[in-house]
Amino acid sequence: MSASVALSDLGIPVTVFESAPQLGGRARGLIYQGTQLDNGQHILLGCYLQTLRLINKVGGNINVDFLRLPLQLDLNGEFSLRAPHLPAPLHLLVALLTSKGLTISERLNAIRFMLALRRINFKIPHDITATEFLSLHNQDTALVHKLWEPLCIAALNTPIHKASAQILLNVLRDALNNLRSDSDMLLPRIDFTTLFPQRAADYIKQRGGNIRLGCGVESLHLLDKFIEVTTAQGTEIFSHVICATQPVAAARLLRSIAELRESVAQIDSLEYQPIYTLYLQYPAHINLPHPMLGLLQRHSQWLFDKGQISVQHGLIAAVISAEGIHQGLSHEELAQKVIAELHEEFGIAEQPKWFKVIAEKRATFCCSPKLQRPLQLTAHPRLMLAGDYTAGDYPATLESAVISGLKCADVISAITNQ
Repeated sequence: MSASVALSDLGIPVTVFESAPQLGGRARGLIYQGTQLDNGQHILLGCYLQTLRLINKVGGNINVDFLRLPLQLDLNGEFSLRAPHLPAPLHLLVALLTSKGLTISERLNAIRFMLALRRINFKIPHDITATEFLSLHNQDTALVHKLWEPLCIAALNTPIHKASAQILLNVLRDALNNLRSDSDMLLPRIDFTTLFPQRAADYIKQRGGNIRLGCGVESLHLLDKFIEVTTAQGTEIFSHVICATQPVAAARLLRSIAELRESVAQIDSLEYQPIYTLYLQYPAHINLPHPMLGLLQRHSQWLFDKGQISVQHGLIAAVISAEGIHQGLSHEELAQKVIAELHEEFGIAEQPKWFKVIAEKRATFCCSPKLQRPLQLTAHPRLMLAGDYTAGDYPATLESAVISGLKCADVISAITNQ
């Protein structure tokens, strides 16, 4: 959708084929029990400049559509960090110095670590795991457990012992090292299909584009000057194609194309990590101490009070990122575990009226060191790849997906202007 918006701005008509009945892919809205939900809790950071710019461009309003919180990390009763309104990186240094749940020595150790990252410009000569990198910088067990591991899992959706240190440093660099507002957390007040994809679709159609819902692409056939796109509705030809599907679907579409053998091999080599989101509808008076907070050594990693975020009173979302023992539980068993945790942590004795587990088993790629991700520009000049799994500085985030689409649009724009 980001590629289509960018091309529409250049006067290049686009056709978007979407196999699902609605737009959004892995960041989409849905209705359950008459309640508007998302397929997960998609948080934006202030440094996601391209995503935020596009939301505004297609008719959104960042100040209205999001609850904006300054950098804060609350692990209920275990650790707390809140950044004051000071210029970066002073805001982070003061937040670390005044954090609760760490000893003075641990707080100073974290500050030394961040200053060391600034000295090396957040670059390391050889990528290693985040665990190995933190060990090299003498980040002790409590510091890793309460600060760096939750940040790593939240940012990369990858266990810390498997996660790329360099990609983690890229996120820390952009979120914590430039403007103070870059570290702000933006929690959507509306569902994600409405937030961007549907507005983008309207924007595209107003500029001559075409959106085909429930119309998945079955095959691609490369010709000298065109590409044939075949769907259940027939075959059409286009000058260029951006394949913006999930990686597994992209590999299936591209496997028969000899020129793309290397890209397909890179896609095939990707491993995946899950994200589970459990929604619990409690009576309207139930709330949490903060709109967003974490739990330590629990099944629930992050909790979101939708009453405080989107005026959906009594609705709590529990998020479990990356692989873990929760994958061996049934949805009923997982729900009961989380209900018990909410009772123990916050004294919520009431039972929820209903619950809904959304398990995205291939939510993101496993962001491991030295991972070779496919480039947006493939070996065939008329066929490009877009998606959060393609080459870039970021892990699988909304911003990396948007940037990949913009790169594809730039390539097509340059070609058509020749």
